[in-house]
Amino acid sequence: MLTPPTMQPSNVVRNHKCQLTTLTFVTLRCVVLPEPNFPARPDEFVGRRGQIEIFCHALRQGLQAGRTASFAILGDWGIGKSSLLLKFASLCSQPSFAILPVFISASSDVRDYLRLTENMLDKFTDALLAVPTMQARLRAELRNWRFKSVDLGGVSLERESPRMFLSSGTSLLRHKLKEAWNHFLPHAQLRGAIFFLDDLQNISSISRADLALTIRDQFQCLGIENMNYSICFSAKPDYFAEAKGLADPAVRFYTKFYLEPFTLEETLDYARSVFEFVDISAKLAAWLQDKTVGHPYFLAFICKYLATTASLQPDKLEFIWPAIFDQLGREKFRSDVSQLSAREFEFIHKFANLSENELASEHYTSKFRREYFTRLVEKSLLIRTGRGRYKLYHDLFREFLRQTE
Repeated sequence: MLTPPTMQPSNVVRNHKCQLTTLTFVTLRCVVLPEPNFPARPDEFVGRRGQIEIFCHALRQGLQAGRTASFAILGDWGIGKSSLLLKFASLCSQPSFAILPVFISASSDVRDYLRLTENMLDKFTDALLAVPTMQARLRAELRNWRFKSVDLGGVSLERESPRMFLSSGTSLLRHKLKEAWNHFLPHAQLRGAIFFLDDLQNISSISRADLALTIRDQFQCLGIENMNYSICFSAKPDYFAEAKGLADPAVRFYTKFYLEPFTLEETLDYARSVFEFVDISAKLAAWLQDKTVGHPYFLAFICKYLATTASLQPDKLEFIWPAIFDQLGREKFRSDVSQLSAREFEFIHKFANLSENELASEHYTSKFRREYFTRLVEKSLLIRTGRGRYKLYHDLFREFLRQTE
């Protein structure tokens, strides 16, 4: 077992000297309480204006063409994929679009595509039942429609129906969505539906390339048959790494958003959305950007800590930074290293203390074992920056490792 690391004060913190200025106390009033461990609520969402504009444009085009593009939101841990996915889902519900959003959190217990389609249809029915314009008679029909298919020991059967051909996920989803398109959606005054699958990489029983291609084939066929169904999923940035190239059908089908950390402008917008003051927002935003490099999780974590402060000296943020960093270590980074074996921790600790920010695996074959790179990427502690090149997922984690023994 790996013993919890002990913290040592860094030279950066120990030797820091802050210039003395006239003390200015600002009473903080938190407008939006930051919740770093949860996706942002759609009505409190900040940033990603470019992606939102592209998505809304695609919705408008989809209404004109009768079929909407599909999307892939790709990014590393904590970058805001789930938050953007939920924001997109909320935009669909606007009266100008009238698109049904169906949100699904991808689970590792999905053993095949049939099980995935069953989950999708279950959530689809839940979403339809929640539509306010659905008449009581149709709600009763919809509940009955929901239980036409039952799962007994992993075998999909049709009650009182000869439709035994619905044994594959592809045929089942196509048939049920066609029924819904012809009967339920028009009466609910809906012009289509988008399935939002969060963390698609969690489905590991199917190869990523095969799953992406299967979903592409499924929804492309629905569009060809003039049914306005599409899909938007989130996943790690290397989700399409198994594909043969950019010309692969599964890659070309999706409009891809590769999420990057917040810009300084987005960080400023975030600070203004959290704290009800304007005079020190720019100063605070610059400090937050310097500490977090615009990483949404760490922005939320630090702002949550600051929200507990009744008053704050804007010029003395560095004085409270050691306390914030200590809490980050206890609540986040210690959890990160607790999942590591002793050798994995030794490997990543040496990595953190190297002078280079990135590490090329082929240069260290005699010193480090290659499989550690794959394991640590899977645990979201390393980020693959290029072919055979890796870096720690954030500089704050790197600093934490340097201060541990």
